[in-house]
Amino acid sequence: MNTPMTKVIAVTGASSGIGEATARRLAADGHHLLLGARRTERLEALAAEITALGGTATARRLDVTDAADVQDFIRSARDLYGRLDVLVNNAGIMPLSPLEEARTQEWDRMIDVNLRGVLHGIAAALPVMRAQGGGHIVNVASVGAYEVTPTAAVYCATKFAVRAISEGLRKESAGDVRVTVVSPGVTVSELADHITDAAAREAMRSYRKVAIPAGAIADAIAYAVSQPSEVDVNEIVVRPSASAQ
Repeated sequence: MNTPMTKVIAVTGASSGIGEATARRLAADGHHLLLGARRTERLEALAAEITALGGTATARRLDVTDAADVQDFIRSARDLYGRLDVLVNNAGIMPLSPLEEARTQEWDRMIDVNLRGVLHGIAAALPVMRAQGGGHIVNVASVGAYEVTPTAAVYCATKFAVRAISEGLRKESAGDVRVTVVSPGVTVSELADHITDAAAREAMRSYRKVAIPAGAIADAIAYAVSQPSEVDVNEIVVRPSASAQ
């Protein structure tokens, strides 16, 4: 039986960066975790490390672009732990490029992961949370949900959409399911590693010279999760203090 402070939390995109840091922080806080990502070797190593340190974590391969797979992921959390208290929709990609490059496959992939992945998570988790009498959905967006920069138009569009969906869900779920948007500024992660456009990749190297650790975002997520049920932390923006972006 879980104690009142112990929550069952599912985290997507948990194999690296913000997702990995969030898993470590939430496990250290005593929560029971189901970790999802496509890179199962790294995911399983993380779950094993958390378990060795006395935490509770289970790894499961997850493709957030597959609605049925996300449904199975959420079902696994309930089968393992009996309920699902929090879903952290963290999975995301950022292959930046100018619109004139017309890299439509990369646009489609961003829409599928960053936007549809969040919608798939909401669609799977919301009925479970409503049936059990409550829950909490945390969507990881970006400062790109508030401003648009060159080469990032499509990426920012997906994050603007995540913010809009989150606000809509919050208004539809008042008194039932809590909703939080956490928007990182420049953060140490692997997001920029897959930028194929040379100019965008070079610009991002310069942009990322000032970056905060992924643990700073994990701390923000942990703060929102830790609030009592009558408190809903709606939006958190976390930027490097030395950055104007």
